[in-house]
Amino acid sequence: MEKRVFGNTGVAVPVIGQGTWQMEDDNAEAAVRALRAGLDLGLTHLDTAELYGQGQVEEALVAKAIEGRREEVYLVSKVMPSNATRRGTVAACERSLKRLGTDHLDCYLLHWPGSHPLEGTVEAFEELVAAGKIRSWGVSNFGVEDLEEVLALAGKGRIACNQVLYHLEERAIEHAVIPWCEAQGVAVVAYSPFGNGQFPSPTSAGGKVLASIAKAHGVTPFQVALQFLVRRPSVFAIPKASNAAHVRDNASAASLKLTEDELQRIDAAFPKGDEPDELPVI
Repeated sequence: MEKRVFGNTGVAVPVIGQGTWQMEDDNAEAAVRALRAGLDLGLTHLDTAELYGQGQVEEALVAKAIEGRREEVYLVSKVMPSNATRRGTVAACERSLKRLGTDHLDCYLLHWPGSHPLEGTVEAFEELVAAGKIRSWGVSNFGVEDLEEVLALAGKGRIACNQVLYHLEERAIEHAVIPWCEAQGVAVVAYSPFGNGQFPSPTSAGGKVLASIAKAHGVTPFQVALQFLVRRPSVFAIPKASNAAHVRDNASAASLKLTEDELQRIDAAFPKGDEPDELPVI
């Protein structure tokens, strides 16, 4: 599994990881097996959040998947904006740690910009780092304006990552967010890289391009799409997979090498469009 340095952390993290959003709706035993199969294949960047199933995903799925294997895992969770006061962030992190059965997170994120002042959240993150409860921290669903505010509060080199929506039909972050993150040494983590159920149809123009490229490499269109999204060194992806077969497909995407011509064909088939006024969030 290819690894890249994760933002300013100095830690090498798998370019393809595992997301757990909406996993509370899946069969629990199958989901745990899938997560553990992913760890076996090197998908050790494991992302979750207190929001997911109101803590159920952390406690009933992720904790079981990493039991006895914590040292292998780059474990990430998120605090909800409604909890993100200074005191609330610390308390939320401690609850997540308890549910996950671990004494630290490798990275802790603010799930999206909220109403509480960012100054308190950043102070809490730094308090948690000093206490050894998190190794690094970042944000999720942040546009450039919000990122600039966090940078001004925390200083250069403190924001580990920005986790954002990114798939072939939604490339808004390529306009300003990715360039900003690259300039500041912030990792970009793509969530819902297959569009959350809206993957291009095989009969669509874009779907046919993916199918043609996939056939040339003996892979699936999903693997082609995933490799396109992580083509830049700053970008990581955390697709969710609730069965071992899908996990294997995701893992194999990391070793796929697309030609410059293939990248250009995909780029033309899925134009990024105009820069939006607001960052898309799901």
